[in-house]
Amino acid sequence: MDSMILSKEKMKDFVAALGQQKLYAPQKEGETLRFSLLGEEDVPELDFSNTTVPPKDVVFPQTETLYQYELGGTDMKEPEGGEEGAVMGIRPCDARAMSIVDSLFSWDVDDPYYLERRSGNTFIGLACLEPCVNCFCTSLGGAPASTEGLDALMTDLEDKYLVKPLTEKGEKLFQKAADVLEKATEEDVASAEKLHEEAAAKVARNVDTQGIPEKLPELWEADLWKDVSNSCLGCGICTYLCPTCHCFDIQDEVEGFEGRRCRMWDSCMFGEYTLHASGHNPRPSRRERTRNRINHKYSYYVDKFGTIACVGCGRCIDFCPVNIDILNILTQVKEAL
Repeated sequence: MDSMILSKEKMKDFVAALGQQKLYAPQKEGETLRFSLLGEEDVPELDFSNTTVPPKDVVFPQTETLYQYELGGTDMKEPEGGEEGAVMGIRPCDARAMSIVDSLFSWDVDDPYYLERRSGNTFIGLACLEPCVNCFCTSLGGAPASTEGLDALMTDLEDKYLVKPLTEKGEKLFQKAADVLEKATEEDVASAEKLHEEAAAKVARNVDTQGIPEKLPELWEADLWKDVSNSCLGCGICTYLCPTCHCFDIQDEVEGFEGRRCRMWDSCMFGEYTLHASGHNPRPSRRERTRNRINHKYSYYVDKFGTIACVGCGRCIDFCPVNIDILNILTQVKEAL
């Protein structure tokens, strides 16, 4: 598939050329940068290191209605299926995270809500040319210009983007906007490849994960879990902003005679997450909850799906209000092995 050039001056024309297709892209909401549906006059906000909220909420919404019902009735009204759309400006780490989580949502029972959105959207990546200070994607098999989980990859070439379709879906999407695109030159492609190599060299932080998945269970009673969790507030921001975290709760909400069953994000860092109806809690303190979070990402998920459930985006480090650093935790784990 041939690479193309999208001039930044023609971005609004590109969005218009997609017609009625839903387009999600980074947009500012106060101080928060997150993926949201573009309006007719909006253009994507693509000048950023990474979004605050990962694009997982496009395919796995923070709150969603599974079905509606009336008290005393027997009918259930399910929400209408979503229209086809596109998600533009995803960093490669976040796209790779979706590929990792796909295994969970299509495991023993397919999750129709997630999988419908996953298959119905076209995912357009944006190569990361200036990795954030706490990025460590290269330690986990990723790269600033990785194409895993993407249908197309864009690279910023100052006044234009090099666009490389990767799948049939990606090519089909950009064919809709063929009138505002130009054919890329060999120089354009070479410039992008050079930028990709330079970006990979800029990833400053790293961790050696060799041996961690196999040895973590041996550290079950280690003192390090108490040490690393002492300052934790239990706010859950590390899981809410993690592109691979997928825990959810399901509740019924009733008003009058109408009700709905909905699911919403949950966090294993909350005390009530494992609270039994009897009052017993197998994870009574933040020590147990921190231990579970690290073991789940770096051991349990590996046992079940063959990959670490972390892509090194660094959000849990960047936004932790008490500066807990997962790389410091993993370093202590390595030292204790």
